[in-house]
Amino acid sequence: MVMKVLTFYSNVVHIFFIAFGVVIGASVFAGIGAIITDHPPLKTMIDIAGSVKIWALVAALGGTFTSFEIIEKGLFEGEFKSIIKQAIYVVSGLIGANIGYSVIRLIQKCGAIWGS
Repeated sequence: MVMKVLTFYSNVVHIFFIAFGVVIGASVFAGIGAIITDHPPLKTMIDIAGSVKIWALVAALGGTFTSFEIIEKGLFEGEFKSIIKQAIYVVSGLIGANIGYSVIRLIQKCGAIWGS
């Protein structure tokens, strides 16, 4: 029982950081690409961070079909515990992606302060 609880919490943490890392990584590399192509890097980073959030969640969950299968199993076979776990995984991924987006926005705000 203790091992299952530890696995659940470690999965929540992994999903959070995978979603966070996808948003941060995509934004940083898009910013590097913007510098190479002579576009404004911070604007590109913000645009990419906003548009990649949902894909970060999908990547963190390991694909959406597994999630839907678990939810279907929970609904039709009465395993409500699996639905709750999956909902917590989705919320963890959403929080990770949104915090990643917030970090990119913070970089933009700090750039505005330091650039003044």
